[in-house]
Amino acid sequence: MARVRARSEQHRRPTAVLLVPAIVGLLFLILPLAGLLARAPWKTFGHRLGEPGVLTALRLSLETGVITTAVCLVLGIPVAFLLARTTFPGKRLVRALVTLPVVLPPVVGGVALFTALGRTGIVGQWMYKWWGYSLPFTTTAVVLAQTFVAMPFLILAVEGALRGADSRYEEAAATLGASRWTAFRRITLPMVMPGVGAGAVLCFARALGEFGATITFAGNFPGVTQTMPLEIYQAFENDPFTAIV
Repeated sequence: MARVRARSEQHRRPTAVLLVPAIVGLLFLILPLAGLLARAPWKTFGHRLGEPGVLTALRLSLETGVITTAVCLVLGIPVAFLLARTTFPGKRLVRALVTLPVVLPPVVGGVALFTALGRTGIVGQWMYKWWGYSLPFTTTAVVLAQTFVAMPFLILAVEGALRGADSRYEEAAATLGASRWTAFRRITLPMVMPGVGAGAVLCFARALGEFGATITFAGNFPGVTQTMPLEIYQAFENDPFTAIV
């Protein structure tokens, strides 16, 4: 027994073949963050962070990020349930389309939103014709851009949680007369709540850092569409220390 434990602990120790590249990888990830801390203008940190443009961009990012996460939860959880617990024609194609925004360059996502929802887009032209409303370059456009790039993260996280959850509890509820909606609300959703929480955090983080689709579809207008990443990019051209802060 002692020999088995010794061998088990020996196998848990990292080998040099893995340890060296692991350390290099960690240093590569830590070094840029250390550079930010080393170059940060700590004496003027509070003043730069409290500038009106920075606070406005931060507030807009937080507001749109929260709204985007809520929209993704409402729309993404049903999609994840369909992919994980149902069978229908074209399921593989649907899953591929769901993951497509993850691999698309964000700027391409912004262009795609323009072709669909712009003033001359497939849907946008009718919105403008009937109601005189144009989506691009509005705060709503920011939310739509963030939703397009962030929702796949939520769907994939929740789908994985649903696949790992035991479906026998739902089957037992069905035999007791519970509807599918009741079983989903009372049994399935509480079981996969950790996955939903993880997906929501990923979704919010992705929305908060979105840049390419936002600047392409929504523009860069202070107080309206200029989120924190856009403010950082603009500040980096004029005042790098403010961008670092």
